Amino acid sequence: MIPYGRQKISNQDVEAVVAVLRSDFLTQGPKVPEFEAALCMLTGAKHAVAMNSATSALHAACLALGLGPGDRLWTTPITFVASANCGIYCGATVDFVDIDAETFNLCTTSLEQKLIAAAKNNTLPKILIPVHFGGNPCDMTKIKQLSLTYGFRIIEDASHAIGAQHHRSKIGSGAYSDITVFSFHPVKIITSGEGGAALTNDHEIAGKLEALRSHGISRDPAVFKNDINEPWYYEQSTLGFNFRMNDIEAALGLSQLDSLESFSFRRRQIAKTYQERLAHLPVAEQLVCEQDESGWHLYVIRLLHLDSQQRNTLFRSMRTAGIGVNLHYIPVHLQPFYQDQGFKLGDLPRAESYFNQCITLPLHPSLLETEIEAIASNLERFLK
Repeated sequence: MIPYGRQKISNQDVEAVVAVLRSDFLTQGPKVPEFEAALCMLTGAKHAVAMNSATSALHAACLALGLGPGDRLWTTPITFVASANCGIYCGATVDFVDIDAETFNLCTTSLEQKLIAAAKNNTLPKILIPVHFGGNPCDMTKIKQLSLTYGFRIIEDASHAIGAQHHRSKIGSGAYSDITVFSFHPVKIITSGEGGAALTNDHEIAGKLEALRSHGISRDPAVFKNDINEPWYYEQSTLGFNFRMNDIEAALGLSQLDSLESFSFRRRQIAKTYQERLAHLPVAEQLVCEQDESGWHLYVIRLLHLDSQQRNTLFRSMRTAGIGVNLHYIPVHLQPFYQDQGFKLGDLPRAESYFNQCITLPLHPSLLETEIEAIASNLERFLK
């Protein structure tokens, strides 16, 4: 089976992990700060706070921006459920903005219309989470402009987008948002096994993120409320969690960053090959704006003349042929949990239309040219 995505681990990666296993610190040692510093160097962000998953990072990011009961969080329905669940974790109300039919990202026209209506009803969101779906940057320029007009905060869910750029600004730089979240799950662009990170340019927000990931505890005398300066002393200033990344994961992530440029180059090559190979077929590929550069975490197409049942038949046919196609994503508002919150079929028509026609083709740095040809040929045979 050709997997739709998988990690690529080098001897350098293995040696980096083994070195930590042989060291004095498996957790809360020097590798996590080193990894954080490298993420800042890569993106230009002032602060990076590594965590045990992107889900934890999203949760902590919402809390760091003060999201709570009575507040509203908006996001896209075409994402993994964590992009919405983080709002529920905080006791907030979650709502969705329909997607753009070509970019598959949150539609800024729909967002503006929804904001205009919300302003009249006094139901504006406190936080918006745009998701760079598949690694394709959202229109962050427009989203930032709207945030200044309507007063919401921005958390970029860049779980798919490390290495991507919007208008020559690296995703993660914080040029358009309060916080950016990366994921380092094994199918993502680089991996730490499991893991995530929240990046920000705000010193106060970074301090909150650091406290939230480790039980709300600090050992920094500069922030103590009590005048005690002893090496054994620590204080819990807020209610936090155990969201820490360990040094084993950080060492792998740090080593993988050395391969990010080559991984990204290969992903772009594969995407270009797919575009050329599928150009004559009745499919629509994700539109990437000219001024942007996608991270190409996913290669998703829309099967223009197929309905959902025909798409499902194609899905099974490709799997039978040993091709690990996938589907990203079932619209979040159609999940039973969110339907229990009052969402229903028909609420977000473009997301639902996309869902009925989409399929994800394999894309990862180890994918061979012969495998790409097999994928394209099988797809071609079915569509003809």
